[in-house]
Amino acid sequence: MPCELCGREAKSCKEAIIDGAKMYVCPDCIKYAEGGVGVQQEEPVSRGNLPPTKAYRPPSYRPRKAPAKDIYKSMEKELVSNWNHLIESARKKKGLTREELGFKIGERTVTIAKLENGDLRPSDQMIAKLEKELGIALLEEIKETPTVQPTQSQTKYTLGDFIKPDK
Repeated sequence: MPCELCGREAKSCKEAIIDGAKMYVCPDCIKYAEGGVGVQQEEPVSRGNLPPTKAYRPPSYRPRKAPAKDIYKSMEKELVSNWNHLIESARKKKGLTREELGFKIGERTVTIAKLENGDLRPSDQMIAKLEKELGIALLEEIKETPTVQPTQSQTKYTLGDFIKPDK
C-alpha cells in the first residue's frame, strides 16, 4: 500500500492525523503525525438509533465519477442569428420603450439595452418572456447538416497539400 504522505510503497501503513487530515502513512512518516504517534483506536461509543458512519477508504479505493453527459444531444432549438435586432424591432413595432418592456417582463432597462445591442445573450427564461410579450419567435429548430463522404474518384486532400513551401 502506498504511503499517502511520501508515496513510497510500504508493507504496513498506519492511520495518522497530519495537519488535521487522516492519512495512511509508512513507519518513516509516522513521526510527522500529531503527537508523533498514529491514531489511537478508541472504544466505540453507543450511537443509539443512528446509522453507522461510512468507513474511511484511501483515495485509491474511491469509486470513479460517472462520465459527463453531452448536453448538446438533447437540444432541439437554438437562438436565431439576428435575435438582438428582432427584439429591438418588435419592441419598437409595439410602441414600447426599453423601460416599459423591462417593466412588463420583470427585467432592468440596462438588461434590455444590452440585449438589443447584442452584448448579453438572453437566458431560456428571458427568451420565453420576450417571445410572449413581443409575439416573436427567438428560437428555431436545429437542422441536421448532412456530411458528404468523398467517393473513390474524388481526391482526398490533407493540410500538407495547402502549405506553400518557402523557397
